[in-house]
Amino acid sequence: MKIFRHYLLVFLLITVSSFRANYHLDDNYYLLKPDRVFDGQILHNSWVVLIKNDKIEFAGDINKIIVPTSARIIELKGMTLLPGFIEGHSHLFLHPYNETTWNDQVLTESRAERTVRAVEHAKATLLAGFTTVRDLGTEGAGYDDIGLKTAINKGIINGPRMLVATRAIVATGSYGPKSEVAEMLIIKGAEEADGVEGITRVIRSQIGHGADVIKLYADYRWGLNDMAAPTFTAEELKKAVEVANSSGRPVVVHSGTEEGMRRSIAAGVATIEHGDGGNPEIFKLMKDKGIALCPTIAATEAISTYHGWKKGVDPMPESVAKKHYIFAEAMKAGVTICMGGDVGVFPHGDNAREMILMYEYGMPNIDVLRSATSTNAKVFGLPYLGNIKPGFWADLIAIEGNPADDIKLIKKVSFVMKGGVILKQ
Repeated sequence: MKIFRHYLLVFLLITVSSFRANYHLDDNYYLLKPDRVFDGQILHNSWVVLIKNDKIEFAGDINKIIVPTSARIIELKGMTLLPGFIEGHSHLFLHPYNETTWNDQVLTESRAERTVRAVEHAKATLLAGFTTVRDLGTEGAGYDDIGLKTAINKGIINGPRMLVATRAIVATGSYGPKSEVAEMLIIKGAEEADGVEGITRVIRSQIGHGADVIKLYADYRWGLNDMAAPTFTAEELKKAVEVANSSGRPVVVHSGTEEGMRRSIAAGVATIEHGDGGNPEIFKLMKDKGIALCPTIAATEAISTYHGWKKGVDPMPESVAKKHYIFAEAMKAGVTICMGGDVGVFPHGDNAREMILMYEYGMPNIDVLRSATSTNAKVFGLPYLGNIKPGFWADLIAIEGNPADDIKLIKKVSFVMKGGVILKQ
């Protein structure tokens, strides 16, 4: 018995020494002690999270680790720690349309002004707890999103991690701005391309300039009487997916018509943005093919308010009623729903507005939190984000109270860490 105890003691000493040997004096440690942790999937009470440099070292019961003596302990009393939120549909080079119309932003604001605005938008987004954004088009600002992403990555400015679509792609004649003078050549809000060869060339060009994702407009308001109608043919969309996927990049589509969505689904796109043409049949097809929906509820409601709608007072506009319908049908069909508000139509930094609306439209709190974290990370191909697990990037936020009980608390962000660096406390 004495011999057994001797060997057990030796084993424990070796184990503890080995564990401590992983801690180096030049490493930077934080021990975060919130009331609860949402790990991207479920809520845990009384967990702690240990950060080593820019990654998560441990998440769980504090009694299961040896805390380095050099660790800085951060008490987050009354708070919930979560993975940094991931914005699924952003336009950092736009600002709210009730300040300046989309046309005037594209036609009258200089690239310098738009970039300065984008820098401020990036900072506001990050401090609101959104540590990653999928930015789906500069809307006339060329490839400036690449420069913004690079400046953030170099630490020149503070901002979220970025997945960028650069110029986005539209069929010739479908997109704006447009002029009453037919012969006038004016800047467009996206890059025009036509036919299999034309789309192939433009996609490869955008990839060469640094695009992480390829965005196409599968339909737009270019039909008779400005009705939304399909733009690209089924063949063109299939070629787009083939070319982009061969480089490891996904294709996302703007689509608000049933036929545009149907063609996009057949082509095998990764996500459909807006999805206003959805119905039970369409959503079943999306579910069967694993295509996610990014419904952008907040943009629709914002535009309605710009047109004079008073929510809770006036009758619901047709566009808002349509969003309620497609959101409910998509959930009923089991479609994966991404969190993305089309922010830029409404103010950057107010990204959480979309999450609150997702709850109002019928999604349970915990599913809203998953949508903005682990779901978006999975759909967007971000393997080390969206969850609180050892080895994942230390992109973390803390919220006052428990958002699993009250989703509106997600606007009360008191702590933001990105890559192990505290940016708000």
